[in-house]
Amino acid sequence: MTTAVRCDDVRSRLLDYQRGQLDPGPQQDLVAHLEGCAACAREEAAEQALTEALERRLPQHAAPLGLKRRLAAQWPAAPAARPSWWHRWGRSLVPAAAVAAVMLVAMPLYYRRAPDDPAPLVREAVNDHVRVISSQNPLDIKNGGIHQVKPWFEGRLDFAPVVRFGGDEDFPLKGGAVGYFIDRKAAVFVFGRRLHLITLFVFPAEGFSWPARGLTPMAGVSAYATSARGFNVILWREGELGYALVSDVDRADLRRLGEQLAPRS
Repeated sequence: MTTAVRCDDVRSRLLDYQRGQLDPGPQQDLVAHLEGCAACAREEAAEQALTEALERRLPQHAAPLGLKRRLAAQWPAAPAARPSWWHRWGRSLVPAAAVAAVMLVAMPLYYRRAPDDPAPLVREAVNDHVRVISSQNPLDIKNGGIHQVKPWFEGRLDFAPVVRFGGDEDFPLKGGAVGYFIDRKAAVFVFGRRLHLITLFVFPAEGFSWPARGLTPMAGVSAYATSARGFNVILWREGELGYALVSDVDRADLRRLGEQLAPRS
């Protein structure tokens, strides 16, 4: 018998549900809630439509035939079909897909509309960090050291994330995941600091309006540091890559980590 769950709890777990990362019990409760809650069902449909639209928009690269055969031999059995509520809400996918399409067009314009205005990037960094810390399973790969985490991203991103610091006793590396930063895929690295989590997003920097004022030296780069909604944020750009470091740790601790991640002059 499933237990009642709140709409807020369901919506915070939608990404984990879509990625198949929920345990059987919580997944059963979530599916039961979606079958009886029209609002959450529409929210899940919109989230799914947006994810699929983003995936279609990103460049695709064909894998070598040998790799495909090796993966096919190791691939688990196909999962069961989606719950029947999906078909009952099929009509709501039309407006949801339309919303997703509008967002794909509008988001780049929104985030690039004000030259040198860091607020949109800061807002996105905080929102993405909140998604990470509220997820039941935020990591696709748990820490086995930076030399295990970094290679894991090969083939999952269309760029190579550059991360120079693999964690230590003060800032242990917890693991990594593939996420999104606005309209593109991002490498997500999660560090710890006492009882706090720190998220580092690495993503292609091209097309964004990066702050040119209020910068301070940090190792070998000029970084922009601020706070929003109770979180500290540090942004910087290195060549073709952008970096966003976010946490509720104090600013001094976050800067210490940033100095180890940034290149030396």
